[in-house]
Amino acid sequence: MTPERRSKITRVLNHRQPDLTIVMENVHDPHNISAVMRTCDAVGIQEIYVLTTVINRHKRFGKKSSASAAGWLTIHEFDNTQACMEALKAKGYKIFATHLGLQSHSLYDLNLTQPVALVFGNEHAGVTEECLTYCDGNFIIPQVGMVQSLNISVACAVSLYEAYRQRETAGFYKQARLPKAQSDILAEKWGLYGGD
Repeated sequence: MTPERRSKITRVLNHRQPDLTIVMENVHDPHNISAVMRTCDAVGIQEIYVLTTVINRHKRFGKKSSASAAGWLTIHEFDNTQACMEALKAKGYKIFATHLGLQSHSLYDLNLTQPVALVFGNEHAGVTEECLTYCDGNFIIPQVGMVQSLNISVACAVSLYEAYRQRETAGFYKQARLPKAQSDILAEKWGLYGGD
């Protein structure tokens, strides 16, 4: 492994955010999932959640869209909403869903420096009612056009870069934040400790 590669892996690990994640609930198109994975990697998310309750579990995710991002992420797959939401709550996450409702807040009013999981729903039906019952709130991305909706991968990118902005301002990317044990496991998996 070249010194440049070692430096890049170390830099990536040092920027990972252990308290920021996303949930993709019943997202049908594997290419949408892969595009979301690419954004997650870009902003320093390590763990993501894929919840499939009304569609079959994906056999694989589209490699072209993810640019191999899936290989750098820890992907948790669930087919039970309660189990998924309880796993997030056990880690201390506040859970917010993209959902247009009377109680929805603007994305830009959310505190995304706290431990937070953002839920993105199915391309056609959105987030399920069952999933919404576990959420601490709903948010929308402000829009002024006729359509009033964004592709899930775009919506996720907009949301995660707002999280990045808030966290970068708060200094979250200036020091390593992953627990050492998790960082060591990932470093070994990614070949940092392997031979040249």
